[in-house]
Formats: sequence, structure tokens, C-alpha cells
Amino acid sequence: MGEAGVVVAASVAAAPALAAIHAAAFPPGAAWDAVAFGAQLRLPGAFAFLDARGGMILARVAGGEGEVLTLAVAPAARRLGVARGLLERALAEAVSRGAASVFLEVGAGNQAARGLYEGVGFGVVGRRARYYADGEDAVVMRWGVSVP
Repeated sequence: MGEAGVVVAASVAAAPALAAIHAAAFPPGAAWDAVAFGAQLRLPGAFAFLDARGGMILARVAGGEGEVLTLAVAPAARRLGVARGLLERALAEAVSRGAASVFLEVGAGNQAARGLYEGVGFGVVGRRARYYADGEDAVVMRWGVSVP
């Protein structure tokens, strides 16, 4: 994955590394495996980035809109700016691919992630009741030029 703090583009070949970070960051049963990452990365418009410190982001762009599919940082790499760096890199990539806005869902109770997203300009645009397997609601957030 490179030197500490180096963010690199991740291809399908990096699916096992993406899955390992996801497994470290999410509870059992919530993490995606390498097969899922490989399948997502084969879809048109999909892209991913890895941070050598233990972070990853997977996103896609279609029809002028982007979507952050998942962002994960291993516990040992948290509070080091890894997530923000990955998110900013993914937003820049989405814009370069023609996205005017980017959407994501985040657990309603995940205050740390919501603070990160708000800090880079995402705004709340909706809520999905019982979106996650544990029954938690998801807050839908949007980033772009028309976010108030």
C-alpha cells in the first residue's frame, strides 16, 4: 500500500486489502469480503483508494452523481486524518469524473462520521428507517455546489 500516509488508487487486485481494512473497522457480519469489493470495482464508474496507515474508501460516479459506498479506517489508524484524506481524495475524483454532487448514508448514531462529513461540506437530505442490519436508521447526506 505504500508509505505511511500515502493514498493510492486501488484496483480489483486490491480487493483483499480493502476487505481486510473493512473487517478491522466494522463489527462481524457488517464487513464486506474481497468478492464483494471485486464485484463493486468491476462496475462502471467505481473507484477506490487505500491509505497505507489502514484506511480505504470505495465510491462510484454515474449520471453526474457520486456515491460513497463505504469508508473504513482500522482502529489503530483512527484520529490521524486518514478518513478525511480519503474522503477528500474521493470527492476530487468524483468531480473529475463529472459528479456535481455526492451522496452517502451514515448511521444516525455515528456522530464521529457525521462530524467528518459535515466538516467537508455534506448536508443532511433524508433518513432511511431501519437501514442497517442492526435496525439503526441511516442519515442520507449530500455534498455538492447546491448543498445549502
